[in-house]
Amino acid sequence: MTRHPHGTAAPGAVVEEITALGPFFAVTTHPAGAPPAQPWQPMSPALLAERAAAVRGYLAAAGGRPAPAVEPRVAASVAHLGLAARLVSPALAAAVLHGRPLGYDLDAVRWQPALGGPVPLSLPDDALHRPQPDFTRLADTVAALLLAGPLAQLAARVAESGVSPHILLGNTASAVNGAATALAAARPELGARARAFTDLLLQRAPLRPQAARTPGGAFRRRSCCLIYRAAPDRKGALCGDCALRTAPGTPVPHSGG
Repeated sequence: MTRHPHGTAAPGAVVEEITALGPFFAVTTHPAGAPPAQPWQPMSPALLAERAAAVRGYLAAAGGRPAPAVEPRVAASVAHLGLAARLVSPALAAAVLHGRPLGYDLDAVRWQPALGGPVPLSLPDDALHRPQPDFTRLADTVAALLLAGPLAQLAARVAESGVSPHILLGNTASAVNGAATALAAARPELGARARAFTDLLLQRAPLRPQAARTPGGAFRRRSCCLIYRAAPDRKGALCGDCALRTAPGTPVPHSGG
């Protein structure tokens, strides 16, 4: 692998290694200030609303119902969770593999909003920052550059569809944990490191109150993404990390919805 003079992997090599982890991590890059042309699109409020509408139709069809039967906020939340996972996954991989935070403005991102799998994602070529060998400081930087940056911007735009901030933050926390799980599956030798870094992120604002570990070590968010409400009679299955998954007789945490 090509490396910089101080032992830092070249940005192109880092991107290649991240992309090799699988489709949820795959990214391409474009020159900062010169985004690629169509079919690449910005993550504008209008296109995010179109994405939510497309997800609404998809969820409705899966349940054998017309699109109006699915609440708009349910579709918007599900769309947000998928996009948050796409933004989080390469950033988590860059941090865990190379100690390098990713930071950029959401308006600099380009994507191809197709349904049916992880959307293609392109980031500005200056998004990869210098390495930080200290894990705690790295978590502080990722929280500031990513969680309070493009992830917060994405949530603010989706919130216009009526999804509560509590649910959107829970989605982001779930996306962070999901990215760590996927990274561990792709590179088992990095599982402990990925989980340790994830726990550091979850301890930082704005995610600190949004998730917790069960006594057995399982991740549990403190809200619900609402996807169960897309099923007929709103009786769909719950996600594995949902706050509504409680033992009989246990009070249900507030779900924000």
